[in-house]
Amino acid sequence: MSMKPLEHDRRYGELDQVMRAYLGRPADDTPERRSDALEAYLRHTWHTRPSAIAEAERQLREYSRNPPGPLRQRLGEFYAIPDTGKPQSEIGGWLTVLADHLKRSIEEGDVPEPATPQTHWEWHARFPETAQLLGGWFSQDIVDEFPDHDAAVTDYATTTHPQLIARLVGELHELLALPLDEGDYALAVAELGMEVAPPEPFSHGAWFQSLATTLSGG
Repeated sequence: MSMKPLEHDRRYGELDQVMRAYLGRPADDTPERRSDALEAYLRHTWHTRPSAIAEAERQLREYSRNPPGPLRQRLGEFYAIPDTGKPQSEIGGWLTVLADHLKRSIEEGDVPEPATPQTHWEWHARFPETAQLLGGWFSQDIVDEFPDHDAAVTDYATTTHPQLIARLVGELHELLALPLDEGDYALAVAELGMEVAPPEPFSHGAWFQSLATTLSGG
């Protein structure tokens, strides 16, 4: 019988967050250097949920010391480490390296400076409601569902809780505050799930500003 959600989160919840940060990224950490994926996890988590880093360190180290045996695997009562490209025999050592980096970051106060997101995971972790809007309402299917961008925005606004809309407006202002040029915005929206161009004559940045104004009732 597989684990129930509460048990899963107690044992592996923060370990899972660290592993998600590696999706599509190389697991090339060494004892001397953190990978881009781990740097992104630390950068976001230090500035949003700093106490979670110690829990991640504990869960990583516990898993590396006590990997699931045959019985737990047969029962489904374990967390399956996603494919990192590493041989199975190296996973435990790699998890220990990650735990050591997290421990050092805490003990030495080594906090990454705020910066523009560098990975797919970091974009979604930092701008979750923006990803919900762009990926849910502005995929390639928009032409089949709505006559234009304004209709899609109206549908989002009428079907989404006001607190989530307010969160989106805040995220849009934070996104606009990043030092991005138009090429950077194009990359950002692709990472966040948007598959169509902004409506003419807007650039991505101008459209984000217009969205923030519209959704805030301005």
